[in-house]
Amino acid sequence: MSKDDAMIRTKGLIEIDHFGCDYIGDGQVTAAVADVSILVRPGEFVSIVGPSGCGKSTLLNAVAGFRAPTRGRVRVDGETIRAPGADRGMVFQQYSLFPWKTVRQNVEFGLKMQGMGASQRESKARTLLSIAGLLDFEDHYPDRLSGGMKQRVGIVRALATGPKVLLLDEPFGALDAQTRVIMQQILTNIWQRLRISVLFVTHDIDEAIFLSDRIYVMTARPGEVKAEVPIDLPRPRDPDCMMAADFLALRRELVTLIREESLRAMGGELAGGLAGIGVTADSGSLADLL
Repeated sequence: MSKDDAMIRTKGLIEIDHFGCDYIGDGQVTAAVADVSILVRPGEFVSIVGPSGCGKSTLLNAVAGFRAPTRGRVRVDGETIRAPGADRGMVFQQYSLFPWKTVRQNVEFGLKMQGMGASQRESKARTLLSIAGLLDFEDHYPDRLSGGMKQRVGIVRALATGPKVLLLDEPFGALDAQTRVIMQQILTNIWQRLRISVLFVTHDIDEAIFLSDRIYVMTARPGEVKAEVPIDLPRPRDPDCMMAADFLALRRELVTLIREESLRAMGGELAGGLAGIGVTADSGSLADLL
C-alpha cells in the first residue's frame, strides 16, 4: 500500500468515482454530468468551480444523498451513498433556519433529533456558537440577524451533529463583497479548528483559491473534470494573501480555464439560436462574436 493510500484510509474520505447523471424532461434525456472522478482526503478542503450548468451542484447533491447517480458511484469512507445521513452536513446558499426558533435552538435541533439530552446539547451548541463568534446572539431569532450571521448559524448547525464531511453549495453567494470576505475568513478559522473534510461549490475564483487545498475545474455541460489545481499557499491565510504574486498566478490560471469552458458553452447556445433562425456559423465566427 502506498503512502497516499495509507493517508486516505481514515475518517472523512469522499470518493466520486466515474459519476454521471442524466436528467429527463419533455421526453428527452439530457446529460448533466458525463464522467467525473473526484477525491477529497480526510480533513482536506476541496472546491469545485466551472461555468454555469456544468453540474457542480449535482455532484454536491449526490454526495449529500439527494440525487442518485445515473452511472458510477459516490462513497464516504467506503460506504456507498444511497440517501441523506447525519455523517454529511449540508449548507445551502439560501438561509434554511427555522424562523420560530432561536439561534441556539436552531443549532440544537439536529442534536435533539439524535436523542441528546438538553444540558448536553446546550453545552455543545454554545461551544460551537462561541467558535463562530455568535454566542452573544444565542437567544436571538433569525429575523434579527444579518445575512452573514444567518449563514454562520447554518454552518454551525450543520457541524453540530458531528458529520464526517461538510458540503457547501455557494453558501456566500447572497452576501455583499465585504461580508463575503469576512465569512471566508470565519469558515477558514472553523475548518482549521475542526479539520473536517469539506467539499465546496462556488462561482467565485478568489474564494476558491483562498479557502482550498485543491480545486477541481469542470468543463461545460455535460460536466467533466477539466483540471485539478493544487493550492500550495501557506496557511493560515488572511485576505492580504489575495494580493500576493502566487495567488494572482493561480487566479490567472483558473480564470483562463473557466473562460475557455464558458465560451464553449455560450458558443453552443449561440449556434443553436442562430440555427433556429436560419443562420449558420462555424466555431471561428462564433469565437469572433464572443
